[in-house]
Amino acid sequence: MAIRRISLVHPTSNPNSRNAAIALADANLLHEIITTIAYNPKGQLAQAIQRLPRAINRILSQELERRTWVAPGSASTKAHPWREALRVCLVKSRLSSRLGLGSQGPIDWVYASLDRHVARHHLDHLEAVYAYEDGAASTFQSAKQRGIRCFYELPIVFHRAARQIQQDEANLFPEFSPSLQAIHEPLWKLERKEQEIALADHIFVPSSMTRQSLLDAGVTSERISVIPYGAPVDYFKPQAKLDDKFRALFVGRVGPRKGVHYLLQAWQKLRLPEAELKLVGINEFPPGWIESYRDSIHYLPSVPHASLHHHYCSSSVLVFPSLVEGFGLVQLEAMACGIPIITTPNAAGPDIITDGVEGFIVPIRDSEAIQEKLEWCYQNPDELAEMGSAARRKAEALTWPVYQRKLADKINSLLSR
Repeated sequence: MAIRRISLVHPTSNPNSRNAAIALADANLLHEIITTIAYNPKGQLAQAIQRLPRAINRILSQELERRTWVAPGSASTKAHPWREALRVCLVKSRLSSRLGLGSQGPIDWVYASLDRHVARHHLDHLEAVYAYEDGAASTFQSAKQRGIRCFYELPIVFHRAARQIQQDEANLFPEFSPSLQAIHEPLWKLERKEQEIALADHIFVPSSMTRQSLLDAGVTSERISVIPYGAPVDYFKPQAKLDDKFRALFVGRVGPRKGVHYLLQAWQKLRLPEAELKLVGINEFPPGWIESYRDSIHYLPSVPHASLHHHYCSSSVLVFPSLVEGFGLVQLEAMACGIPIITTPNAAGPDIITDGVEGFIVPIRDSEAIQEKLEWCYQNPDELAEMGSAARRKAEALTWPVYQRKLADKINSLLSR
């Protein structure tokens, strides 16, 4: 039988791309991973860093460990790091914002540059290429000319639906408009997204909401597969809560796209005694806005991923009222810790929980519904604990190995047609 060769392209890596690579490798399909920075904790760079002064060693190790990506099986990794390294330096030094490049720096430049490089240099002798939103237009165009299959992963709602939802939010809250990224994306970037969708032979999405956004854009159902992402049940586990305080938790980018303002409205109306609302993540609200709630919330800026386990296990419920999402991995992380969730249909709620069993699904923009569910959680601690146990069981049924098997089976099926 002919050896099937698929290369996976992702500029920055994340849990879903790393697990997609494992899925392809386990199915003997993966040829190589192409990315910007791929750190090997046992490689020569890691050994060199260990010889540096402790303070520098710690800073570099913490940054690079987040970019750990070692090719599984016999596959190779091709890293093209210099543009991404420059972007990270601009962001960390805060020069990016001062130069007018935004809080994430020239991320579009990084994606488009790698895409063009892959199109020119990494498509020889392939049967298929697996690429991601904003990083596939040039690659797919060249692949089509060579008869190479184009597999596409869209982790978040398609841009047409995302723009409409965020524009509606900007109309309701004009002061939040600068924080709603989708309504400010340039035309050239939107055209690239449309081109990627048009060229893709098959599109993988993690939620029914994302699937519907593609159907609404005219993509046929036969070209779409919904495969929910996985829960890291080996890394995140239930742990005894060390106090009796009712604690609602939000984890993610603290901003209007995530619906955090509706959560804050609900929390202020509740005024629960001996209770706490904790927000963990980068603040994307206008300057000074979140500070007006300082007396009623506990806010923490971005924290190391390894410390999230403590925040989950010290909480009673995770609230994730996102308006525009693809999936929201923090939900499965909380569930793996035995924490029930309050979520929305737009954050993949129906794909991962049954309403009233592992948590609650509330409509977007509905602070009253959030308030009602939080009050129920506060008043019913025993039932809430049962929900947490059910959440852990559901997480155990939605693991990354399950995701890997489903993805590999579908790709094998597509290649065999």
